[in-house]
Amino acid sequence: MPKRDRSKWLVANTPLPPGFGGAGSIARAVDYLERELADLVEIYFDQANVFSALVGIFGAKALHSVTNWERNKNVDTAQQRFPDLCRRGCKWPPKPNECLESKGSKRPWAIQSHYDHPGWYIVWRYLVDPTEAIERKRPVIIWRVDVVFLAKSDWKYEASTASAAGGGRTHTFGVKNAAKTLKGHAVYQRTDVVIRDGKAVVANGH
Repeated sequence: MPKRDRSKWLVANTPLPPGFGGAGSIARAVDYLERELADLVEIYFDQANVFSALVGIFGAKALHSVTNWERNKNVDTAQQRFPDLCRRGCKWPPKPNECLESKGSKRPWAIQSHYDHPGWYIVWRYLVDPTEAIERKRPVIIWRVDVVFLAKSDWKYEASTASAAGGGRTHTFGVKNAAKTLKGHAVYQRTDVVIRDGKAVVANGH
């Protein structure tokens, strides 16, 4: 699958992690994600949550290649899996400003995590387009990328909804007032995708 230029959708002057290497790296990462995820789209229809996790994993892999941040290889934090990436050359343990977590989400604003760690977060907002109405050979579209530094106080605890009767989700943390918190933090935004009724859809109605 050929590479495609995504730079026209970059948003100027969005704050980025220190030493990140410029917004152009985001455009290259987006193209990489869309190419790699195209072969995995069937997972979305079986287990959407697993697919979102894969988006985050591939995002971290892409940033390791195109930025000055590298994937966390410290075995002592393997169970926590935070952060996904650290600023290359930083001392261990890294400071919050040297930590970057990569997440995939089909939701337009929400950010959820099993932890409330302070640090940088990058969220790859995606939609699945099996008919390829938006772009040929791109069944997965990254339509917005948010990059934001979150303090511990930005998170709120969300209790488990699981019960003895079955079903429900485990406890998580969510970002307070996510839409307000993320305002001005989109580094990449497609103009042919809009939010309608709380969902990302194609702007022309397809």
